[in-house]
Amino acid sequence: MDILLKYYPSLSAEQQRQYCSLYELYSDWNEKINVISRKDISNLYEHHVLHSLAISEVIHFTPGSCVLDLGCGGGFPGIPLAIMFPEVSFHLVDSIGKKLKVAEAVSTAIGLKNVRFTHSRGEDLKGRDYDFVVSRAAMSLTDLVRCSRKNIRKDQHNVLPNGIIALKGGELAAEMNSMKSLCTTWDIKDFYDEDYFDQKKVVHVTIKN
Repeated sequence: MDILLKYYPSLSAEQQRQYCSLYELYSDWNEKINVISRKDISNLYEHHVLHSLAISEVIHFTPGSCVLDLGCGGGFPGIPLAIMFPEVSFHLVDSIGKKLKVAEAVSTAIGLKNVRFTHSRGEDLKGRDYDFVVSRAAMSLTDLVRCSRKNIRKDQHNVLPNGIIALKGGELAAEMNSMKSLCTTWDIKDFYDEDYFDQKKVVHVTIKN
């Protein structure tokens, strides 16, 4: 938890309580359903919570925005972002029911009011209801665009154009090759000092509908 306060000292008492509760909750659930590598649970705040919050370094979502976390797994990046932006609506979706069960249970336990959950594949979601799709999953940017383009609304309410904001690692040149003009990238190491973030990036893809 100290690592969050290092970068976000202005968190409200309620936000601090919610973030602080995550370690015990995920540790307990991880004993039943393996949503985080058991070797990695001790790094929950650095590798999962802070990594998710890198998105908040490139955009401060306008209150009233709607964000879809596609392939949320156990709740990342959606839950950390929902705590950070209580006036933004988050819809967490995953095709694996047991992982979604953990995310929903954690959200309920910490009292999040701005999150809903759906057990579904991204391809099956209907409606242009979202300003952004966020993702921390391994899906390629091309597949992510193909899967979620139909869900991005036309009306613009944020500084960044509506589209996809993904947390990615490694070499991205080939992955971005077909959409270079639509992509903006940020190195997460510019936001956080920890070595873990050296090769990690935030990628924004504008979706033009």
